[in-house]
Amino acid sequence: MSIIIKQDAFVTDELMQLVAHERAVALSAREWKHRLAGYGYSIRDTDDGKHVLETLPHHVALCELPEEMFH
Repeated sequence: MSIIIKQDAFVTDELMQLVAHERAVALSAREWKHRLAGYGYSIRDTDDGKHVLETLPHHVALCELPEEMFH
């Protein structure tokens, strides 16, 4: 597991591919979050209804996830 300090477009794209793949494989949102935790990531829901991908256990925000992943 690696912790991403800088926001890099290439790394963010790879993360989005990983998150999208795990969403496609998972049968439910709960399983999806569990699978992401295995990679060292979590999804935090913000007060304004957005979803942020962050690292575990330090909760460093990496990127915002698109809303269509949650439907």
